[in-house]
Amino acid sequence: MQQRLGTTRRADRFYEEQVLDHLNARMQEFVARQEMFFLATADRYGECDSTFRAGPPGFVRVLDDRLLAYPEYRGNGVMASIGNISENPRLGILMIDFTRDRIGLHINGRARVVLDEEMRAAHPDLPVDPVPGRRAQLWVAVEIEEAYIHCAKHIPHLQKIPARERGARPWGTDDFKRKGGDFFGAAAEAAERAPFRRAERKDENHVRDGVRGYERSEASHGRGDAPARTSGPRRRSFGEQLNEEFLDRVEQVLARAQPRRPVEEEPEFRGWFA
Repeated sequence: MQQRLGTTRRADRFYEEQVLDHLNARMQEFVARQEMFFLATADRYGECDSTFRAGPPGFVRVLDDRLLAYPEYRGNGVMASIGNISENPRLGILMIDFTRDRIGLHINGRARVVLDEEMRAAHPDLPVDPVPGRRAQLWVAVEIEEAYIHCAKHIPHLQKIPARERGARPWGTDDFKRKGGDFFGAAAEAAERAPFRRAERKDENHVRDGVRGYERSEASHGRGDAPARTSGPRRRSFGEQLNEEFLDRVEQVLARAQPRRPVEEEPEFRGWFA
């Protein structure tokens, strides 16, 4: 696409000047004070999911310049991101500072799932969060492969509302209203539609096309050159190449991860925009 749209020279300059395979000192400082990020994962078929993670400043831990970890708090039980990582360890993180520097940071890499007690044994300086809904059951450790800037020109400048005005956040609650209720009306319409079912998985040719694109990006490090055409037997798909030991490990982690104690409820729900 770079060749077709005439952006190869600009892209090459960006790779040379801005893309790192580690977090430099400024990136580490940036990560250490962020309170949220956006997470992208995909399963072995390339079917994608994007989600949001938040916590107090420092909830994402920089363990060294090539390794960071973030906690998995108690959620809705779907485990979409963890499920994807169990099939495909590659993920993308986007952190955006909307309030101070108005800049973003992309981090791409390989992930593995770690139990809370194992993470603390390896990193005893990890703090214990006093809020029950923010006590990690699992951690996701990310081996960094790419880190680069997200430019400021389209990032809106937001301002924080003082805590006394916005009210307490219901971390870890199971209260239906405080989790969002039926904000989009999907539950109210449930009786009028058939239950959701995932579409049938893509056929092998479709999967192979997606894997070929992945293999090309691996060989070219994301550059805009054309994919090589090869003949002979089909290469094993990305999902087939995943380490069986990794999958077994994830299953063990998920089987052992249980809520440690009932979640303590916070003050009464005070409205959508409190």
